[in-house]
Amino acid sequence: MQHEAHAGHVHHQTSSWSMAVQATLHCLTGCAIGEVLGMVIGTALGWANLPTTILAIVLAFFFGYSLTLRGVLKAGLGLRDAVKVALAADTLSIAVMELVDNGVIILWPGAMDAELDDLLFWGALAISLVIAFFATTPVNKWMIGRGKGHAVVHQYHH
Repeated sequence: MQHEAHAGHVHHQTSSWSMAVQATLHCLTGCAIGEVLGMVIGTALGWANLPTTILAIVLAFFFGYSLTLRGVLKAGLGLRDAVKVALAADTLSIAVMELVDNGVIILWPGAMDAELDDLLFWGALAISLVIAFFATTPVNKWMIGRGKGHAVVHQYHH
């Protein structure tokens, strides 16, 4: 009963743009760590574009989920339940962010072939993450307004 009442409270209180921005910044942090690390590793090792992109996406999901897991585990949730919360809270947000981020990089002329010492590599990566942030924020607002996404995580921060 108490959980259901709190879930209703979260639904109404957290559907603001401010909460959506906070959720998206959280997502962006994990995605950016994974994305940059994956692109740097793949590029440094001379991998082709596809395996480099796949590594970057896998690492973005890994770090995105890890940040949420860290918080809910710290709040006292068991590992199995923490994984469920992280999957529910972050999957759509990370997927949208990665779709937009990698889409921008793929469509940016020359970005996929840029090397680590090239301003194009870092510029395209940074700009693609900013664009992904703005594309993902309304998705997070929509999810939070329905008691999903980071609204699920919010209850463990109290």
